[in-house]
Amino acid sequence: MKNLSFVFIVCFLVCSCLANAQSYASWTKDKLTLNNGLVERIIQVPSDKKNFITTSYKPVKGDFRYFTASNTDFQFEINNKVYSGNGNWQLKSIVPFADENQGNGAAITLLSEDGKAELTVQFLLYAGQPVIRKNLVIKNLTQDTVQLESVDIEKFNVTGYGATTFSWICHDYGRRRSIGPYDSNLQDALVTVHNSDWQEGVVIGNEAAGVVKHTSVFWNEESIESGLTHKDARYPFRKYIAPGKTFTTPQVFTIVYNNHKDPDEVLNTSVPDFVRKHLGTRLSVLKQKPTFVYNTWVPFYKDINEQLIMQLAKSAAAVGMKEFVIDDGWAENYGDWVIDKKKFPHGLKPVFDYIKSLGMKPGLWVSVGSASSNSVVFKTHPEWFVLDENQEYANLHIRDTSMRTACFGTGWYDYIKNVLMKLSLEYGLEYMKLDFTVVTSPYRFTANYTGCYATHHPGHKDHNESLYTGYEQVWKLFDELHVAKPDLFIDCTFETMGGLQLIDYAMLKHAEGDWLSNFEGPEATVDLRIRNMAWWRSPAIPSTALVIGNPQMQDSASDLHIKSLAGALPIMLGDPRKLVDADQKKYRAFADWLQLMENRYQVMSYRQDLPGFAEPMDGSWDGFQRINTDTKAGGIVGVFRQGAMETKRTVTVNLLDRLKTYTVKQADGEIIKTLTGIELMERGFEVSFNKLYDGELFEISSDK
Repeated sequence: MKNLSFVFIVCFLVCSCLANAQSYASWTKDKLTLNNGLVERIIQVPSDKKNFITTSYKPVKGDFRYFTASNTDFQFEINNKVYSGNGNWQLKSIVPFADENQGNGAAITLLSEDGKAELTVQFLLYAGQPVIRKNLVIKNLTQDTVQLESVDIEKFNVTGYGATTFSWICHDYGRRRSIGPYDSNLQDALVTVHNSDWQEGVVIGNEAAGVVKHTSVFWNEESIESGLTHKDARYPFRKYIAPGKTFTTPQVFTIVYNNHKDPDEVLNTSVPDFVRKHLGTRLSVLKQKPTFVYNTWVPFYKDINEQLIMQLAKSAAAVGMKEFVIDDGWAENYGDWVIDKKKFPHGLKPVFDYIKSLGMKPGLWVSVGSASSNSVVFKTHPEWFVLDENQEYANLHIRDTSMRTACFGTGWYDYIKNVLMKLSLEYGLEYMKLDFTVVTSPYRFTANYTGCYATHHPGHKDHNESLYTGYEQVWKLFDELHVAKPDLFIDCTFETMGGLQLIDYAMLKHAEGDWLSNFEGPEATVDLRIRNMAWWRSPAIPSTALVIGNPQMQDSASDLHIKSLAGALPIMLGDPRKLVDADQKKYRAFADWLQLMENRYQVMSYRQDLPGFAEPMDGSWDGFQRINTDTKAGGIVGVFRQGAMETKRTVTVNLLDRLKTYTVKQADGEIIKTLTGIELMERGFEVSFNKLYDGELFEISSDK
């Protein structure tokens, strides 16, 4: 007990040194309290050999009935032995804990009863946010390497019948509703559990990567769990920890709320506010957000050359494009990344310089983890490449032996880093579209064609561990690229992420965007799919991270393409050389207008649902708003008729200053109406379309 008293004295002195910083954590010898004025969590601390359990977690004001008075708090397995908050732990220390994103809380270090593991539980809270963020640091105290699996970073026990029977489980980015039990998939970066009778709920944001994230609700017991996939999962997490070494888990953030009839109210407010301000996304630190991107993929595919690119760049600049991305087809093969001198006889640097001279940022496509079977790098370093379960070289991406997948737990990491560094630093590249499978593929449906089965690669010991370390090495690569070039925009495609239209919080902390799709087909269908994808992923995911292809500039319905894309990151493909003067002026006007909206309201940092407009679907109306909820100065609104029988709708806008006066304008500047914030919320303005498929963009501006 003398040692324990000394620990608390030291902690008190540390806290005193941090007196000028706001603290959201306080503790006694047997209780830790986390409270930022909005949420409160009380944890039983083992002053002697006792449990480490959450005894209360609720909003500071009002009732909250979801959790019991004894929550397991965390759980994991080491060498198949279960460790959880319900076990016996010895307290080693409690110290203040903070992060670089204004988070403040406490770190509690515990010793397991068997003396084999040291655990540090880290909690963070944020000013004005009803959020608690948590992760685990697990240290191996034995003399042997141990195997960590089935990690639940958060584990809450719910109150039984009322919680399990009458809850909606809002999965797939909080958008799809079902009843329990529910076991998550790779698309569940965010899940909300909501009881409409109680008007209460829990938001679970899982910051693990790709296929190794896991959240379950009432699955095997009356509990809510979130962390990493279990050892019996389709894509099981595993990490080997050497003697004396530690493993730090990803974070999980939770929001508990009451007095909300619908979970979408929280999805549109607290969730994006926290993500934008405190999650630590790359977009949040990017000084200049992209507003209009051109990509060469469709209709040219790999059939590109210097002359064509110069022509396309000139035409794209004329219509106001801000970024110009050269897609696949510039290199001799995959892996060596030697410029095809038949196509680009002067190399790429003069092409990039020309693009810059036109006022655009140059971008380039690279397959970050693949090499052609006839490439020099594959022939010279076959030990860098993924092996399948039969110890044969594999193409994880598709069934095609002309390409092989590289393993990031080998010398490939340094090799591809040098390639990308040269492109960005020596050639002046400012946008990288990094593509193709590195861990799992959207196009292969058997779990054995994932990860790497090699046992001699230094980055992983076995296949299961490679599923996690593959992502971690890719994130490390992205971080090193950003250190060298802080304003580089990395587009980590859904193919690199490893699932159809997959994007998550792990990626957002290391890359700015995600090419989510290759939508093609009848033009009205393309626009619907664009708006549906943007609705589906946001507001849980920042909409400017959503790079949604492939609408073409010369399409007859390009007006609707432009307006639909304004709800995400506007990106166009096609052939801008084919545009007639009227179309060129139309594109230029849109590009200038959207840039003006970004300058005035920072619209690329915001997106919310438009009240009364649901998921975009045929036969209905849909819409979005991108209102700056911090300044409340205004923003933009998009409204669409998608084959609906009604020719007019009343549009209301929320999240504005109720007392301010706002002017509603069309994109061409025509004034529609002037209303106060509360009038816009309650009365709104009328929009009518004569065409079955049409849309319009509006500016909402506050009177100075």
